[in-house]
Amino acid sequence: MDSLPLYRQLAAHYVDAIHTGSLKQGDKLPSLRSLMRLHDISLSTALQLCRTMESDGWVEARDRSGYFVRRPRRLAIAPMEEPAAGVPPDPAQYVGIHAKVSEFVARRRQISEKLNLSIARGAPELYPAEALRNAMTRMLRQQPEMLTVASPLKGHRQFREVLAQRSLRVGMAISPDDILVTNGCIEALNLALRAVAQPGDTVAVESPTFYGLLQVLESLGMRALEIPTSPQTGLSIEALELAISTYDNIKAVVVVPHLQNPLGSVMPDAHKARLAQLCERHAIPLIEDDTYSELVDAPTPPRALKSWDISGNVIHCASLHKILAPGLRLGWIAAGRWQARVEMLKFAQTRNNEGLSQGAAGLFMGTGAYDRHLRHLRGCLKTQREQTADAIASYFPAGTRINLPPGGLQLWVELPERLSSSRVFDAALVERIVVAPGTLFSNSSRFDHYLRINCGWPYGEAVDTGLRRLGQIIQTLSRGAGAGTASPAATAWPPEVRRLQSSSARAA
Repeated sequence: MDSLPLYRQLAAHYVDAIHTGSLKQGDKLPSLRSLMRLHDISLSTALQLCRTMESDGWVEARDRSGYFVRRPRRLAIAPMEEPAAGVPPDPAQYVGIHAKVSEFVARRRQISEKLNLSIARGAPELYPAEALRNAMTRMLRQQPEMLTVASPLKGHRQFREVLAQRSLRVGMAISPDDILVTNGCIEALNLALRAVAQPGDTVAVESPTFYGLLQVLESLGMRALEIPTSPQTGLSIEALELAISTYDNIKAVVVVPHLQNPLGSVMPDAHKARLAQLCERHAIPLIEDDTYSELVDAPTPPRALKSWDISGNVIHCASLHKILAPGLRLGWIAAGRWQARVEMLKFAQTRNNEGLSQGAAGLFMGTGAYDRHLRHLRGCLKTQREQTADAIASYFPAGTRINLPPGGLQLWVELPERLSSSRVFDAALVERIVVAPGTLFSNSSRFDHYLRINCGWPYGEAVDTGLRRLGQIIQTLSRGAGAGTASPAATAWPPEVRRLQSSSARAA
């Protein structure tokens, strides 16, 4: 808390007073003069305090009257239910996630989109482009031969040294030689799975989970066993224990412990310890996708699952794709007792990665500017998440639920009346708005009434207008209007969308 600017510390103090009931809805905040006197602060700091609380939705300004307490609309939405953990999961199988994802991607690319709410990354302006360009220039000056000499198989040494140093902050003690640089986290996951399992094997995953992981498993000929996952605490340890006792062929467990995609859950330390111990006891490799931990709203990132590893049973995978630069496909893997096998698989599959981006990232991450960037990014994303959640609470019909996570890039939204997100996707696409339907995040249809909404774009008129229109679409569909008929806007659909609609109808 002390590392925050004074106005944010004071804003947090008044938000706590609202939470505890000391300040109630409609109460007036102390005047600017009173705030200056109470806290011995300047007029500028008092204004920043009030404007911060206003932008976060906790107070509203009234002309010539001051600031008055209000509760953000998002806080009135009911929380999501916890999944049932006492029933064995469905037998492991895959049912063509490739087809679902391929159709989603193809249809999305056929239109000139107005607003893309389906991705899970930040806007370009949230990332330090100029600082990275300067770091690349410095790296080429230091090592002018870099573009003409092959980089080491494991990756650029300075980059791996920085990663090893920063791993201490999350409880891991790994050396640079324990780290292999990969083409993003998706290659790290591919390598981890190939190292510990074979085609036909069963891998336990969270449910819902990132559709890219389901694609990887299907590509490798492996079967996904979906384990119930809490929107708050992550993968259910009890459900996994039941699955292990029910099925004797689980070869690996894959989890995203921090800001799980798409739920946004953060696994408590006690759960992480139990999970590591459970997999250790049953000799089941545990693969940790730690892509999002730096986006958790906390001064330091949460402790890594691998910090509880005692035998090399935890494979740690991560990347910079979400937190530093989407254009740099920089990931890495620390594979524990499978490290040598992973390195040979990497050599056979893609050889070594180019070194310039690694060297530049290492230069930048070795300075205080990197942590300043992360603090700024977390602050921007928090504001954007809360603004998006408030808009959903205002524009979507009653019965909508949101899981508001403690960080990250997205919201998991439950639609009212179990409305099909596939229908919402179809109707929104006509309006050139792209959303991620819940069917992408499971091999079953159990999440068809959910959407994943991106919060990575600065909240402005385009986002507000898009969310308002999306709310109208959901309201119309939830009332049953237009079921089996063309939308009133159908005559305005571009030809390529009409062709897709017709071909989809014929295929159905």
